[in-house]
Amino acid sequence: MLVKIYTDGAARGNPDGPGGYGTILHYTDPNGKLHVREYSQGYKKTTNNRMELMAAIVGLEALTRPCQVELYSDSQYLVNAFNQHWIDSWIQKGWKRGKNQPVKNRELWERLLKAKAPHQVTFHWVKGHDGHPENERCDQLATGAADGEDLLEDPGI
Repeated sequence: MLVKIYTDGAARGNPDGPGGYGTILHYTDPNGKLHVREYSQGYKKTTNNRMELMAAIVGLEALTRPCQVELYSDSQYLVNAFNQHWIDSWIQKGWKRGKNQPVKNRELWERLLKAKAPHQVTFHWVKGHDGHPENERCDQLATGAADGEDLLEDPGI
């Protein structure tokens, strides 16, 4: 089954301020019916990179069986980590990058690897605020979560 996951993270321009993520899953069930699931969550004192990772993690963790996944993110860092094999290099170096610097958010990268493992995932970079309806909706969810108090939304299937 093909699942398209659209994600976005927001730190509201302040690395020590509130942050949040928005995640949308689109898939068609075996009967041909389209399903959409939306998630958003707000956090305090976080960074944009953490929220971008959380948005991807939540989408992958929501899947209950192995799927073919197309994950869309406006985070070039997240997409390049997989498409340019940065993450493989970090792991080979003992979770170090650059001039022997520790990889930030290691616990989230490890959680993302675990969530990704049962699936066949391709990562796609999308330009933020590009007018694509799912991207705009993810941005609205992420911004709302960053401004809200631990909002969780899942209308279910």
